[in-house]
Amino acid sequence: MATFDALWEDRDVRFDISPQQMKMRPGEILIDRLDSVEDTKGNNGDRGRLIITNLRIIWHSQTLPRVNLSVGYNCIVNITTRTANSKLRGQTEALYILTRCNNTRFEFIFTNLVPGSPRLFTSVISVHRAYETSKMYRDLKLRGALINNKQLKLLPQEQVYDQINGVWNLSSDQGNLGTFFITNVRLVWHANMNDSFNVSVPYLQMRTVKIRDSKFGLALVLETSVQSGGYVLGFRIDPVEKLQEVVKEIQSLHRVYSASPVFGVEFENEDKPQGLEDLMIETVQDDVEIVNEDEQSDAFAAYFADGDKQKDRPPVYSEELGLAIEKLKDGFTLSGLWEVMDQKSS
Repeated sequence: MATFDALWEDRDVRFDISPQQMKMRPGEILIDRLDSVEDTKGNNGDRGRLIITNLRIIWHSQTLPRVNLSVGYNCIVNITTRTANSKLRGQTEALYILTRCNNTRFEFIFTNLVPGSPRLFTSVISVHRAYETSKMYRDLKLRGALINNKQLKLLPQEQVYDQINGVWNLSSDQGNLGTFFITNVRLVWHANMNDSFNVSVPYLQMRTVKIRDSKFGLALVLETSVQSGGYVLGFRIDPVEKLQEVVKEIQSLHRVYSASPVFGVEFENEDKPQGLEDLMIETVQDDVEIVNEDEQSDAFAAYFADGDKQKDRPPVYSEELGLAIEKLKDGFTLSGLWEVMDQKSS
């Protein structure tokens, strides 16, 4: 069964990524591109390019393309507009993005260097909203509002390829009789006696689909990704020949989906931007030529968001240092801070 390269683009915040990681993965679509955007938080005064895809936001410096960042939409906690102090535009309206990734909060501030253009705000906010409202394409869902009058509620880009009756869900000792809907983006099962007892598993979250022996006889066993909870779901279909057909059909559709995923983020842009690969050809060459190890910045520290800190925390005595220091934020240790310094100096 085909397997996905782990999808990280929409679920991670990364700094100074390689040219390979800046390329779009299968199913990732370039939606908009703004050529004059300042990263006011971490690279104030540096003109850069902002690339908006259906999975993430990418910013890179125009003069030093290896200085870049990638922000996945799934990490975004809040998007607002506020006044910021830009070295290139002075006091101006900017886009503030607060994110959370691996229990760490990062704040990003982007300023459009084209006066009077609201495009930065409208594009990012609209695409993020489209991402938030299309999670059924990407996330496993239990007991959702999936069925209406015994029929699957289709997603906008979804097509039903097959409907299989007489499918037993083996999650309980007696089993539950229900129906499979096999589509181009997911597998859905619901109980015939209770439509709200259901599960929707996107191909994106399928790890394996196999035939295995169980106490109910041969069964279709579906393992989901760790990202989706690592579920193991069992279904029985009679006769065995029918079971084999269904497993082959699901495996085949999973391979097709792997080659060209449908992430479900729909957004129309009248001015279609140039392809991302065309944009990156020149910058990759520049990236190879420019090497200056002494100018590496601590990106983690530059974008770190210390909550809504308004004033310094009270001083406390540190036995380790033998002096008074500002009380550390919950979850932080002195040894951990020294490790960050060691990494920076190495």
